[in-house]
Amino acid sequence: MIDAHHHFWGLPNPVDYPWLTDELAAIRRPFGPEDLRPLLEANGGGGTVLVQTRSSLAESREFLAIAERCGFVAGVVAWVDLTVPDVARQIGELRAGPGGGRLVGIRHQVHDEPDPRWLLRDDVLAGLEAVADAGFVYDLLVREPQLPAALECARRLPDLAFVIDHLAKPRIARGPADPDWEQAMAPFADLGNVACKISGMVTEADWTSWRPVDLAPYVDRVAGWFGDERLLFGSDWPVCLLAADYGTVVATARELLADRSPAALAAIFGGNASRIYRLGG
Repeated sequence: MIDAHHHFWGLPNPVDYPWLTDELAAIRRPFGPEDLRPLLEANGGGGTVLVQTRSSLAESREFLAIAERCGFVAGVVAWVDLTVPDVARQIGELRAGPGGGRLVGIRHQVHDEPDPRWLLRDDVLAGLEAVADAGFVYDLLVREPQLPAALECARRLPDLAFVIDHLAKPRIARGPADPDWEQAMAPFADLGNVACKISGMVTEADWTSWRPVDLAPYVDRVAGWFGDERLLFGSDWPVCLLAADYGTVVATARELLADRSPAALAAIFGGNASRIYRLGG
């Protein structure tokens, strides 16, 4: 198994981590490689993709150095400032630094931008072209309001591989359907350069009373849109701990996808991440 989406952080400073609000106090403590390693070993994990948590080049450098030291982090989705003219230089400096060979993608918290069309700004599109030129993936952290811009962006940049994080965060807690999300997500089915992570679902459901059956309609929809070759499993640890432990997240994903063939399961739980992120070079 390759866990295609998890995070680390030290003792969070509210200035650096504004999203770690009082509601998330249960995870407002340090999480690092030694916390995750035994969970991976217990659940068949052979590698991971470590994903950025804040808009910080310092964190990007730190994550790459951690990946080089700890062994099981096969790739890092880092942050660079896509709005400045020297995006290629930022990427080059990360590549040249410690752990630079583990750099596989770039991400920004697009769903926190006040402009729902932020991805279509000229400076951002130019930054994304630099990401494509470097051969990296772009992780889309968006919700339903940003999906139309994300769709147009993916159409404009067919040579850039995109991965939608957390199914674009449908409102699972509201029930078995989110029509606005469905309407916005369905067109991505036709874009071969876009994949989707089966991740982050338990924290979009009711944290205290969710069941696998609550998640099933959403997994079924993305499976229909993206197919077995464009789905990736990610735990979203340690954020997932708000609603479920690591083992439960893995077991639930396997239960929801149990009707897939062994080859499809191997792809979703590892092979697709390895191919899309070009893990190991």
